[in-house]
Amino acid sequence: MKIRILGAHNMESKDTRYMSLLIDDVLAIDAGALTSTLSLTEQQKLKAVLVTHQHYDHMHDIPALGMNFYVQDNTLDIYGAKAVYNVLTAHLLNDTIYPNYLTKPEKKPSLRFTEMEAGKAVNVAGYMVLTVPVTHAYPTTGYQVTSADGKKVFYSGDTGPSLADAWRQISPDLMIIEVTMLNKWREFALQTGHLTAELLKQELDSFREIKGYLPQVVLVHMNPLDEKVIKSEVAAAAGALKTSIRFGHEGMILRL
Repeated sequence: MKIRILGAHNMESKDTRYMSLLIDDVLAIDAGALTSTLSLTEQQKLKAVLVTHQHYDHMHDIPALGMNFYVQDNTLDIYGAKAVYNVLTAHLLNDTIYPNYLTKPEKKPSLRFTEMEAGKAVNVAGYMVLTVPVTHAYPTTGYQVTSADGKKVFYSGDTGPSLADAWRQISPDLMIIEVTMLNKWREFALQTGHLTAELLKQELDSFREIKGYLPQVVLVHMNPLDEKVIKSEVAAAAGALKTSIRFGHEGMILRL
């Protein structure tokens, strides 16, 4: 399994992009940086996009993908919770902001939406995908993706603490999880459903207690303005955990 991190941050700039992961060139998770990083040919290789939740930075490129697949007379599958569909159709693909490519063209829409059921594993583009609720400010689902040879990656999407229920459902070789804020913003992180380095440490402690091991850990969704300090705070947390924690970045390739 090859995982490319196309976007790794919570702010978009010349050097940083919204969240997007690409697995084996065919399965994407979150659509924050798909059209800005993939050529039109690469986009046409996509078979499906899993969306963690309805915030704009995670659905950013779905309208543009709809346009690109429309022009090339192809269909792309989008998967997510009912809330994702509702926001897409009410605010983005509403025939005012952008055409509703879920219904256009009539005989072969360029986007096809499938609602995911929490706690249920389904086959998506040849991978078994388990939808796992996490603790963001709005309903959000992480995804554990299992390849045909049994390799497993879990991506949390945006999440805060109290993930014990999620940990009981997964057993990844690699965990890609957010750490958005500085430790000093702990209370704000708790209010908005995000992690700091200290909160991440608590959750990884919880994972190890429940599962008996720690997978590889890669961090994403950092605030780039605070990333240098976040890295130092995470280094302290990794030392206390006696484990290695890496930071994701745009263009990073991970292999399982």
